[in-house]
Amino acid sequence: MSPSRASDFKQCPLLYRFRAVDRIPEAPSKAQVRGTVVHAALESLFALPRADRVPERARELVEPAWERLLESSPELADLVGPAERGQFLTEARRLVSGYYKLEDPTRFDPESCELRVETELDDGVLLRGFVDRIDVSPTGLLRVVDYKTGRAPWEMGESKALFQMKFYALVLMRTRGIVPAQLQLLYLGDSQALTYQPEEDELRRFERTLSAIWRAILDSGATGDFRPNPGRLCDWCNHKTRCPAFGGTPPPYPGWPVPAEESSEFEETVE
Repeated sequence: MSPSRASDFKQCPLLYRFRAVDRIPEAPSKAQVRGTVVHAALESLFALPRADRVPERARELVEPAWERLLESSPELADLVGPAERGQFLTEARRLVSGYYKLEDPTRFDPESCELRVETELDDGVLLRGFVDRIDVSPTGLLRVVDYKTGRAPWEMGESKALFQMKFYALVLMRTRGIVPAQLQLLYLGDSQALTYQPEEDELRRFERTLSAIWRAILDSGATGDFRPNPGRLCDWCNHKTRCPAFGGTPPPYPGWPVPAEESSEFEETVE
């Protein structure tokens, strides 16, 4: 279970089914692809020596990140055509520049970037995800950092973002035996930061929450009963036309899937 799939089930069990069980392809939006490019540019930035991590160099990393993404996903050329390329890259560079209003990357070295983390809970639930960045202080304190290329959220969006960060904090607590001192979300769209300090008891409760979500998923998987949960986010859902809440018909239930990688390079970059 990844944080994105757990959030999907909390938001709408039918959305979880479409994504994790039916595995219906979803074309990424320009905002998601731009977010992926910005993440890749920032990852490349921290691979440079400290003295080279200046804003001008960071902006120069955007276009190569886009070219690498095109090589791996050539279909994205249809999403961002030649006429749109300049504006697309300009906006990505603006977001990278916005990062410098929040931090000075010449002053520290992260422990890791784009780190895959994974752990199995006591009841067998397998958790996995990718952390944008982990910083470790000289005294051993852990900071978990996630970049968002949108603007800082309203209250409901903040709760969703912290759900993702607590997920990572729990995995790190179980794998490293230490509670992260700080969870930090950096919103590059408006150069705002959201900082949170988790506690061990809180993460233990969160662990029970994730186990309960997984039990609910398994119950739905056994019966095929993944019910829609209509809300304000439905207008942006790729699956609205096949949702019974809006007069659509889901495809026949294919049965519980074999294990597969749950994450996508276009997920969790914008919110």
